[in-house]
Amino acid sequence: MSEAWVALERGADPVERAGELRRAYDAFTAGGQVRRPVRPVVAESWRRSARARVSPDGPAPVELADDELAAYREAHPLAAAMPVIRELMGAYATDGEHLVAVCDAYGRLLWVEGHPSTLRLAGRMNFVAGARWSESAMGTNAPGTAIAIDRPVQVFAAEHFRRPVQTWTCAAAPLHDPHSGRLLGAVDITGGDGLAHPHSLAFVQAVARAAESQLALLAPAPARDRVTLSALGRDEAVLVAGGRTVRLSPRHSEIVVMLAAHPEGVGGGELLAALYEEGAVTPVTLRAELSRLRGLLGPELLPSRPYRLAAPVDADFETVARRLTSGAVTAAVGGYTGPLLPGSCAPGVVRLRRRLADQLRAALIARGDVQLLDDWARSPWGEDDLEVWQALAGAVPAGSRPPVQARVRALDAELSAGLPA
Repeated sequence: MSEAWVALERGADPVERAGELRRAYDAFTAGGQVRRPVRPVVAESWRRSARARVSPDGPAPVELADDELAAYREAHPLAAAMPVIRELMGAYATDGEHLVAVCDAYGRLLWVEGHPSTLRLAGRMNFVAGARWSESAMGTNAPGTAIAIDRPVQVFAAEHFRRPVQTWTCAAAPLHDPHSGRLLGAVDITGGDGLAHPHSLAFVQAVARAAESQLALLAPAPARDRVTLSALGRDEAVLVAGGRTVRLSPRHSEIVVMLAAHPEGVGGGELLAALYEEGAVTPVTLRAELSRLRGLLGPELLPSRPYRLAAPVDADFETVARRLTSGAVTAAVGGYTGPLLPGSCAPGVVRLRRRLADQLRAALIARGDVQLLDDWARSPWGEDDLEVWQALAGAVPAGSRPPVQARVRALDAELSAGLPA
C-alpha cells in the first residue's frame, strides 16, 4: 500500500502528528496555505472542499430517511454485497469499537453499523444512514474522498475538513461494478486513532475486493455476444467483450466511443474529423491507431469499410440518453457518473459530451426535483453550474434557501468578473 494513501507512517506518534495537522489545518483555513506534514492527497482534497465552499463546522445533511432510505437501499446494487461486508468487518468493528459504513456513488451513507456507543457518538455529527458524506458536502473524509479520487484512502484527525470530524480516523475503498467498472460507492471503517495504521487501509481494500467478487458471482457477466462500454466520468473507458474486460487508452477510448455512437459504421474521413482537429494528423496515423485497437480487441470485433463494432454495444452514455428520451429523468441521473471522457478534446467526443450534459441539465431544471438538482449541484461536474444552482434555490424549502442563494451569488459574481468589459 503506497504511503501516499496511509495517514501515518510506521513509528509516527499519533498525538504529535495530530497537533501538527491541526496547526496546518488552521493555516489553510486562515490563508489557504498548505504546510507540512499534509499529504498531497489531503491537500488536493482540502482545495476541492474550499472550492465547493464546504463549511468547516456543522453536521452532515440527512437526505434519505425511513421508508425512502429503506426502498433506496433495497434497490441498490451494493445491497447484495452487504452479507460479505458484515461477515468480514462486523466482529472487527464491534470488538474494536469501530463503525462500518457503506455509501453510494453520491456519498450518501446507506448502512452504518458497529459498536453501539460509537454509533451514538457518530450520530452527533450525522454519521448515520441517509446522510451525505461526499466531499462536496462534508469536505475531506475517507468515504467521500475515496469516491472523489476513486482510490482507497485513509484520513486521520485534522486531515478531515470539518472540525466535528477531526477526533476520528477513517479508511475507505471504492466499490465498483465487477463487469462494467462503474463506481457504485465505497466501504469505510471509522473509529479512533487506533485505525491510523496501514493495516486498516489494507483491510478495507481487501473487503472491497471481496465485495466486488461477491457481486460478480451473483450478477453474471454480460452475454458473450454483447459488448458493454463504460465511458462516463473516466478518461480511460472500460470495455467488456467476449468475457474479457479491457481498459482502453485515452485515444482508443475516443475511437470506441465514436464507433458506439455510430453503430451503422463510419468512414475513415468521418472518423478522422471526429477525433482530430483539421489537419492535425494524417489518415495514416488514424489507420495505425485502428490497427493497434484491432490487435487489442480482435479483428472480428472491429471490421473496416466502414469502421464499426461488429456486436451490439451497451454504452453507459447511450443508456442515459435513452432514459432521458423516455422521460425517466431519475434513472438517467442515476446512470450518469460524470461527463463523457471528461479529458478528451476530440471534436466528436466534445459534441457528444456537451449534448448529453445539456439534455440532462435541461431535464433536471424542467423537473424541478430538489433531490435531483442537489445531486447535480454538489457533484464535481455541477458545482459551478449557475443555472442548476438557480433552479435549486427556487425549489428548496425557504429554511434551506440562504446557503443556496449565497452560492448563486458567488457563482454569478465569478462569472461576471470573467466577462470582458
